[in-house]
Amino acid sequence: MHGANDADATVRLACGDHPSVRDGIAAERVVSVLFGTGVEAWRMGWQRTVAGPPGREAVVDASDVARSGAASSTQVMANEGFAYTVLGRGAGNERVLDAVASHLNGVPSGTVDLVIDDLAPVAARDGPGSAVAFTDRLLERFEGRANRIAIGCSVGGPAEVMSRAGDRVDSVVGTDVEAAAVERLSREDPTIFGYVRRHWAEAKRGIEACDRNYPQSKQIHAALADPETTPRTLGATLSGLVTLDALNTWSETVGPTRYDLTAYCPDRVWAIGVAVEAGASDG
Repeated sequence: MHGANDADATVRLACGDHPSVRDGIAAERVVSVLFGTGVEAWRMGWQRTVAGPPGREAVVDASDVARSGAASSTQVMANEGFAYTVLGRGAGNERVLDAVASHLNGVPSGTVDLVIDDLAPVAARDGPGSAVAFTDRLLERFEGRANRIAIGCSVGGPAEVMSRAGDRVDSVVGTDVEAAAVERLSREDPTIFGYVRRHWAEAKRGIEACDRNYPQSKQIHAALADPETTPRTLGATLSGLVTLDALNTWSETVGPTRYDLTAYCPDRVWAIGVAVEAGASDG
């Protein structure tokens, strides 16, 4: 997908916590963009990495923790090899990217790693389309200049972010267990796998919209607004999610299958969806 001189662009996922997006980052120079982490917490987090903090780092702070301002405020701590630009949560995508570019001015291409802490706050604040657009523009502007681009995405963001952004990067890291389960389902039951691949996101929405603890598939389907599935195809998708251990059935029934939504695992469904999308992109 990328040319030989392009940066290695990776999305790292996390279920229930911030992504370990700094894993594998060992460059002497790093530019970090923060959407979900304050500057102080981010800087302290380097101590928990194998390589430790970079020799020189510039941070663009567009998080909720940061104060907002009409103009960016840049502070340079030369003795610590650290500079940071505070934008606040109101900064648009291009303003954030312009701040990144300002920290790359005069730096030789291929010598800086670029780290984005988490796309989920962008999606939550401005919608999935904004997070995907940010990823597109980030790669467009800096793939040829950065040595490595690492993008975090926690499960707080809508699944659409990964289903739409996953094929724009070289690799998606963090769904190894789910990817193995998905690959096994595709091999052992390709029909059910096909339903999961096409309809997992709608099944997730239906489950989360349903107000029953032990519904049938038709009752989950009835909770959907303008569904693409039918009760039958949704039922096949739900069956696949049961096989993938993201959903349980309620055993105390002699009629149509009922699903135990009290044991529903939204994080695993999200990770399964990402694994399915990543597999579709690789195929």
